[in-house]
Order: sequence, then structure tokens, then C-alpha cells
Amino acid sequence: MWTVLPRRTALALTAAAALLVTAGCTGSAEGKAEAGVQGPLCDALPSGTEPGNPTALATEPVDSALTWITVLTTFEGAMRASDLLPELKGKSGITVFAPSDDAFAAKFSSDNLDELMIKDKDTLRTLLRAHVVDRSLSLAELRDAGSVKTLDGTTLTVTAADSMARIGPDAQTVCADYRIANGRIHIINHVLGNLPTTAGTGSDPGH
Repeated sequence: MWTVLPRRTALALTAAAALLVTAGCTGSAEGKAEAGVQGPLCDALPSGTEPGNPTALATEPVDSALTWITVLTTFEGAMRASDLLPELKGKSGITVFAPSDDAFAAKFSSDNLDELMIKDKDTLRTLLRAHVVDRSLSLAELRDAGSVKTLDGTTLTVTAADSMARIGPDAQTVCADYRIANGRIHIINHVLGNLPTTAGTGSDPGH
């Protein structure tokens, strides 16, 4: 896995400084920032003054933000392996539907993931482009939009699911509205795209 400790150290210091400034202004500003991230998985993720909290990530580029969201290690690794991150960093606004590690484990065997990341990067890139929209959309804006088109050309229906959003027929946001420097990240519970499920197939490299 990629080593990012120097970047994390810098972000931790930035986060601490930002929180000190916030504390000196009002008692509610931090609460408003934290309240912007919502969903059942959010409680398991960094918050408050912890490194990687939503306030600290709001000014970070997509590659750094993904590194700090601890349930996205597979998605982050796939993004780096696909060489898609430079393209995303160059866009003025993006929405990233980021499947959790559990979502990847439910769909792909470890051998299949290795095959995609090492030997079949074109297919991997196509899969990941199915998780990115070329404009920044909050959870509320997603729910109002009704549908979105991803970078691979797929049109996904978006519907309300209690306080969350259902993306396509299977995925649902589980921690939504992470702000990043040029957009939003919404953690989802299902991998989008058309590759067949290979979880539980052992050493099957097919996809």
C-alpha cells in the first residue's frame, strides 16, 4: 500500500490550526461543519479534532482526502493504480461515489482485484469512471437531481432513501457530503458498474 505519512502529518497540523481558529470564533461553527457529513457509517470515521475529520478535508484534493477516509483503502488504491487521480484533480467540480472496503469485498475476490489493478488497468479505469460525476453535488442536490451521468457515460437514477440517496438500483449513500477542494465525496455501500461479482470465487482471476 502507498506510504503517505508526510502528507498526513501536514494535514494533521493544518487541521489542528483550523480547529483552534474555529474555537476562537464561535462554539457552533465546528458543529455545523461536522453536521454536513451524514449517514450511518459516519460515526465510525474521524471526527472532531481527529486527523482526517471532515473540516480538515474540505480544502484537500481528492487524492489526499481519499487517503484519510479509513473505509476507502481499496477504492483509494484502485484510483492510484488506474492513474485516474490527476484527471480528477484537474477538474473544477466533481462528485465521487466511493464504495467502502466492505462493498468491494462483497463484489470482488482479492485475486480479481489484483488482476484489475496490476494487469487490466483499462478495465479498472472504466469501472472507476462509473463512480465520478463531472460536477459537484451535495446530498440534497443529488436527491433533487433525479439522475446523474458519470464519466463513463452511464446515467444513474437517484432517489431518496430515508435521509440518504439511492444511486442506481443497488447503491446507497452511507456517509455523504464530504467536502473536498473541488467537489464532494459520498461513501456508498455498493460498487457501481457492470463487472460481474467474483467474491467467494477463491483464486478465480476472471472478470
